[in-house]
Amino acid sequence: MSTLQTNESAAQITDLPSKMKAAVMKAPFVIAIEEVPVPEVGPEEVLVKVMAVGVCGSDIHYYEHGRIGRYVVEKPIILGHECSGIVAAVGQNVTRFKIGDRVAVEPGVTCGRCDACKKGRYNLCPDVQFLATPPVDGAFVQYIKHREDFLFPIPDHLSFEEAALNEPFSVGIHAAKRAGVQPGSIVAIMGMGPVGLMAVVAVKAFGARQIIVTDLEPIRLEAAKKLGATHVIKVRDVDPVEEVKRLTAGIGVDVAFETAGNPKALQSALASVRRGGKLSIVGLPPQDEIPLSVPMIADNEIDIYGIFRYANTYPQGIAFLASGLSDVKTLITDRYSLEQTHEALERARTNKSGSLKVMVYPNGL
Repeated sequence: MSTLQTNESAAQITDLPSKMKAAVMKAPFVIAIEEVPVPEVGPEEVLVKVMAVGVCGSDIHYYEHGRIGRYVVEKPIILGHECSGIVAAVGQNVTRFKIGDRVAVEPGVTCGRCDACKKGRYNLCPDVQFLATPPVDGAFVQYIKHREDFLFPIPDHLSFEEAALNEPFSVGIHAAKRAGVQPGSIVAIMGMGPVGLMAVVAVKAFGARQIIVTDLEPIRLEAAKKLGATHVIKVRDVDPVEEVKRLTAGIGVDVAFETAGNPKALQSALASVRRGGKLSIVGLPPQDEIPLSVPMIADNEIDIYGIFRYANTYPQGIAFLASGLSDVKTLITDRYSLEQTHEALERARTNKSGSLKVMVYPNGL
């Protein structure tokens, strides 16, 4: 390991470069590799050498459309937020990390002072700075600086790719917690994109005894089985609601997740829930309003939970992943260098029938 240099402001690797490469989105569908300064850390910040970054659906949406709802790309931006890496420098007040530590990066840095933060629901902080959410730059870059309290150590046997997957995994953990998934629960998950697949692992970790999943693509259904799904439904072939009812003796599931952002999938998820059951809405549809049966919701006392990112999930997620509960490495189907970020985004955008998780390696494959 490199020797350390310590001064009043920081400790850092002595051969740390002053410049680094970044994949910058200049406009929709336009990615340029540029040389930019390596960030200087503040007193409570850590510089992370980024080793792996997963391509997320939100990255694809910004890349394709330049906006997600009220978040609009108005100037060049660096995408990527599912990441992990190695500590390369620490600010003078940092106490939890040292040079060379392996870390997972929780991408949303919150204020810690507002009512939401104080209540532990910091994902609702109005002042959150979330990687790759305009105007905040993300992790398709060789180094990022990040506040110490949103970094988490990872064990040596956990790969950087698995640690990066803790971000979408956290969404599933948060959804499971909100809806009260517990040992013995019967769960349906509609949509087997990366978030849906990691939600399979999450509900398995919480003890679900029956995990029913739906999707259009055989590759995703096969991946779900490997991760722990007990039943898979190809929605092109059968009516998902009828099949869920058949598998549950006509009763329905205790909890349903909608993770695809598809209006029909949301309606199917609601119709799959038993009387007194729960629905977690994880996916964001393209339109703001979707017809749902209010009499069904009221008559059956269905509890509906909105899911926005996650809070207080990262240590638990790392522990689950490190336990070997499911082999999530099987989800990584495509690997690209930082210089190939455009190709990585295109692959994720256009190859939904063949790719599961696309990974970018900013400091080399």
